[in-house]
Amino acid sequence: MSACTPPEELPNVVIILVDDMGYGDPGCYNPQSKIPTPTIDLIAREGMRFTDAHAAGALCHPSRYGLMTGQYPFRADVSVWRKRPTIKEDQVTTASMLKGQGYHTAMVGKWHLGFLENGYENPLPGGPVDRGFDSYFGIRASTDIPPYFYIRNDRAVAPPTDRIEDNFSEGWSPIQGAFWRAGGIAPGLELKDVLPRFTNEAVKVIEDHAGGENSDRPLMLYLAYPAPHTPWLPSPEFDGRSGAGMYGDFLMMVDAQIGMVLDALDNAGMSENTLLIFSSDNGPVWYDEDVKRLGHDSSGGLRGMKADAWEAGHRMPFIVRWPGKVKQGSVSDQTICFTDILATFAAVTAADLPENAGPDSYSFLSVLKGEQPDDQAIRPPIVMQSGNGSMLIRSGDWKLINQLGSGGFSKPNRIEPGPDDPAGQLYNMADDPGETNNVYLDNPEIVARLKSEMKQIVD
Repeated sequence: MSACTPPEELPNVVIILVDDMGYGDPGCYNPQSKIPTPTIDLIAREGMRFTDAHAAGALCHPSRYGLMTGQYPFRADVSVWRKRPTIKEDQVTTASMLKGQGYHTAMVGKWHLGFLENGYENPLPGGPVDRGFDSYFGIRASTDIPPYFYIRNDRAVAPPTDRIEDNFSEGWSPIQGAFWRAGGIAPGLELKDVLPRFTNEAVKVIEDHAGGENSDRPLMLYLAYPAPHTPWLPSPEFDGRSGAGMYGDFLMMVDAQIGMVLDALDNAGMSENTLLIFSSDNGPVWYDEDVKRLGHDSSGGLRGMKADAWEAGHRMPFIVRWPGKVKQGSVSDQTICFTDILATFAAVTAADLPENAGPDSYSFLSVLKGEQPDDQAIRPPIVMQSGNGSMLIRSGDWKLINQLGSGGFSKPNRIEPGPDDPAGQLYNMADDPGETNNVYLDNPEIVARLKSEMKQIVD
C-alpha cells in the first residue's frame, strides 16, 4: 500500500452493474421514460451522471471483460467463456489491484467470464476467487443460458442435475419476455428467485463487513445483477406497474433491489465513505415495434440496441456517487469507457499499476473531482468491436464504423456496399447523436485519419 494513502482515507468501492438496460430507461436520462426508477435517479441527484460513457463491448461478456481488466475485449478471445476463463491467471484485475491495496474484495452475481469446467461436481477454477476476489456467490452466465446453478467461491452449491424446458412469452419476440433456454438446473432453483437472492447476498456482504473481522479494511463489492436481461420475471408487487410491459415492471423491481443495497450501506454507516458506480453492461433488447406499441424508448433517442455498433448498443447510463468528493447533481460529457475503471481506482488508492496492466485504461478521477474541463479529453479515442465483429472508433465528435449495417442485433446487421456506396459509416456525434446522416463520402480525410487512429490502437 502506498505510504501517502493511509488505510483510513481509502473509500469503500461498490460497483453495481445491471444487465441489458438501455440509455433511455432511467428517468434521470430520459424524462419521458415510462419506467419509474427512483433509486437510480436518487444516485444521480447525489452524484455525477455521465452522458457519454461506453461499455467495453456491446454484449455481456466482452463488456465485463473490459470492466475487470482495463483491456479492450477484442485483444482477447472472450468467446471461450463457456469452458475456460477469459482472464489470464497473471492478469491484473480491478479486484486484484484493490486487494493489493488492502481491500477486502467480494463479488455477487453474474460472472460470464468463464471457469475451467470439468464437471459441475468438481471445483470451478479460474473464476472470481482466482482473479482477485476474496469471496464470490453467483451464476456462471445469464439466467437464460443453462445450466442454471449457484456457485459459492469455486464450487457449485448444488450441481445442475435436474432439467428445465425452454420458455417463451406471447406478444414478444423469441428473445424477450420470460424467455429462457432448456437445459440443466440445480434441484430447487427457481429463476424468479435469482435477483432477490443476489440482493440478500450483497446485503449480507455489507453487514458482515461492517461488523466483522475485516471492518478495519475498506470493502470492494462488485454486484453484477443478471437483470433486466431475460427472463423478465417481476415479482407480483411490480406486475403492471410500469408503462413498458413486463420489461418495465422487471426494471422497477431491479431499481427497488438496488435501493435495498443502498439501505444496507446506510445502516452499516458506510455510505459517506463509499465510491459507488452504477451502470449497465450493454444496450437493451427493445425493437422499434416495442417503442411504437408501448411509447417507451429504451434507447433514449440513440440508434440501435444490444450488440450494435450504433450508440444504443454500448452508450450506457453511468453514475458515480462519492459523498464529499463528487459534486451532487453534476453532469459530465466526457467520453469514457468501462476499461477506465481500473486506472481510476488505481488513482483513487494511489496504486502503482504494473506496465502491462490495463493497457486501455485511463483515469477519470480528475473528472470526478471537477478539475477536468469537459472540452479536454481525458483519454485517447475509444475502439470497440460490435456483436458481429465490426469495428468502430470514437475520436472527439467523430465516430467511424468500418462496415454498413448495425453490426449487431438490429436488422440488417451487415450490408454489402454497392459500386457508389460508402464502405462504412461516419457520424458527427455532436451534430447527429442519433446517427441518422452518414457523412462517410463527404469527409475522406477524416475517414482516413480515423482508420489510421484505429489501426494504431488495435496494433
